[in-house]
Amino acid sequence: MNQYCNSPCSPLMVHALEQEEDLFLGRCILVNGPVIVGAGPSGLAVGAGLKQQGVPFVILDRANCIASLWQNRTYDRLKLHLPRQFCELPYFPFPKNFPEYPTKYQFINYLESYAKNFEIKPRFNESVHSAKYDETCGLWRVKTVCRDGSITEYICRWLVVATGENAEKVVPEFEGLEDFGGHVMHACDYKTGETYQGKNVLVVGCGNSGMEVSLDLCHHNASPSMVVRSSVHVLPREILGKSTFELGVSMMKWLPIDVVDKILLVAARLLLGNIEKYGLKRPSIGPLQLKNTEGKTPVLDIGALQKIKSGEIKIVPAIKKFSQGKVEFVNGQILDIDCVILATGYCSNVPSWLKESEFFSREGFPKNPFPNGWKGKGGIYAVGFTRRGLSGASLDAIKVSQDIGKIWKEEIKQKNQSVTVACHRRSKSHF
Repeated sequence: MNQYCNSPCSPLMVHALEQEEDLFLGRCILVNGPVIVGAGPSGLAVGAGLKQQGVPFVILDRANCIASLWQNRTYDRLKLHLPRQFCELPYFPFPKNFPEYPTKYQFINYLESYAKNFEIKPRFNESVHSAKYDETCGLWRVKTVCRDGSITEYICRWLVVATGENAEKVVPEFEGLEDFGGHVMHACDYKTGETYQGKNVLVVGCGNSGMEVSLDLCHHNASPSMVVRSSVHVLPREILGKSTFELGVSMMKWLPIDVVDKILLVAARLLLGNIEKYGLKRPSIGPLQLKNTEGKTPVLDIGALQKIKSGEIKIVPAIKKFSQGKVEFVNGQILDIDCVILATGYCSNVPSWLKESEFFSREGFPKNPFPNGWKGKGGIYAVGFTRRGLSGASLDAIKVSQDIGKIWKEEIKQKNQSVTVACHRRSKSHF
């Protein structure tokens, strides 16, 4: 199985921009502060921090709204997987009447209120085609293309990469899928199971999205079969009335991560039973260690496991190939299906536009030039890539905005001192 991520610009736009590499014909804007790429939670959090520091900035986003992943590419039943205190952005708490696990609509309303409160006004419908560091002048050159085809180049001292780990859907390639004949879609386009009543649906992927889509399909009287290709950690969302994530964070203040993992797995075995007999094999690495090293988030169960135990969600192995109305698995089993939902995740798109390849890997994660995960050389910063979810992105955003603010204030102070000295010298020359 091969997989790829969607490119943010069309081939025609890319060709037009490449022709203009030597002779730039579009608008050129000098930004007196950083350019932030991405108007999701990470970009908004950086913007709020810079507002606190009095630093001007520009936020660019290819979509027509803030947090487009949440607004346009999530299913209706989605709720935050973690308690709200771990999902708040800096300087602006959730409303007190919000539940512990806010719905996606509540979270979107929160983000819109956040942007309004800090007067953050991103420039929408602008896809970043390229970002290059000009060593001659020590500035970043960020080229964008609008939906009307117009091209703009932003020149700035600092570049903040805030597009996150989930900018592009991952679309696998399967043998015979073009011959299947039924409806095939990515989970980012799935909204509700209402239209799937009575249908046999193949859900490819067993992460949080795959589990919740399968659960939603059950609630709408569909028959989901979920492909489990590799091992997966399934944990209860709560243990003894407390958030599993919160307990893990608390225990790691006093215990090594491997000990915390063992405690969580013992609790999961007691509360959930032996999930391996249902076709869900656990990884050899503990859930928190796996999240830190590979970025794989454990599944927090909200009811799908019970449907798996009852047989309402069927577990099937890896796919061998598709044919007309059917799918064959690697164990030789053949299943009649009506449609396919690809809950195959997302990936970063940074390597497609950031031309300085030393900063990000081909998979879209910061490399060694980001020794702490959020700051690189040459005035580049990254927010939302430390694999710690919204809470980690918020901490990154605070550090980035404070670091830029410190440099900004020092330079303003130096400029003011230079102006004062120059004025004093001119005043003396009059006598």
